[in-house]
Amino acid sequence: MMHYKEEKEAKKEAFRKYLESSGVLDALTKVLVALYEQNDKPSSALEFVQQKLGGPSVSEYEKVQAELSELQKKYNTLLAAHQETCSELEGLKSSQVPNVAPVSIKDKETTDEEALKEKF
Repeated sequence: MMHYKEEKEAKKEAFRKYLESSGVLDALTKVLVALYEQNDKPSSALEFVQQKLGGPSVSEYEKVQAELSELQKKYNTLLAAHQETCSELEGLKSSQVPNVAPVSIKDKETTDEEALKEKF
């Protein structure tokens, strides 16, 4: 049982050192001090902390979410139109019947030589 407590304490200490070395403790301390020093405490301490740490405010977040929703709708509409156009194109390609039999490269060379002979 004692070994478990020591292991748990070692994990806590390692995590604390990690937070300290990565600057998290310092950043959180500065934000909490700034909140403490506010004469007029904000209505939402969490939003204050988020803003001080560089996150968007609730209204900014909601605005971005609405914009994302609109852009997703536009994307879906454009994707559906693109897929429909591709289907139409494939339909047109498959419905076309060539009027002339395909010419091989050898036949093309012979035809070109004959055309030159006729000119001279």
